[in-house]
Amino acid sequence: FELSKIGMDHFKKFKGVGDVKAITVAAAFELGRRRNDSEAIERVKITSSLVAYQIFQKRLCDLQHEEFWMLILNRANQVIKEENLSKGGISGTVVDVRLICKSAIENNASGIVIAHNHPSGQIIASEQDKSITKKLKEALKTFEISLLDHLIIGDQKYFSFADDMML
Repeated sequence: FELSKIGMDHFKKFKGVGDVKAITVAAAFELGRRRNDSEAIERVKITSSLVAYQIFQKRLCDLQHEEFWMLILNRANQVIKEENLSKGGISGTVVDVRLICKSAIENNASGIVIAHNHPSGQIIASEQDKSITKKLKEALKTFEISLLDHLIIGDQKYFSFADDMML
């Protein structure tokens, strides 16, 4: 619209419109423009464990400590948000099922994908990895949110609970 290109001085010509109101109107147009720009960004759609791995890999690949991340997805399996849930030590990190559920609910998730890295580079799922996956899947069911996958990121490779039929 041409209206959004009009400068603040033009708005101040109207009776009752001073600096503050003119700035407010200009700011509203700028916010609208930025919103349109942000909507133009295409959201990544998770269609496989490989697509999820490519997102997580850049965050987790070369770390010397464990981190736990989550992708929050909409109904179309598009990424709404990437969230770091915890940072730990060399051999583990704490994961709280309640905090994962809380974040998923607050962000209106239809599904989530979780991932953590093994600094050793090994991608074998531990009993603790299996246990947290099972607990989380059950907890999310209560809220009708799907746990689509749990990835373990190693040295340029990954393990997918979904691909290995463990979900």
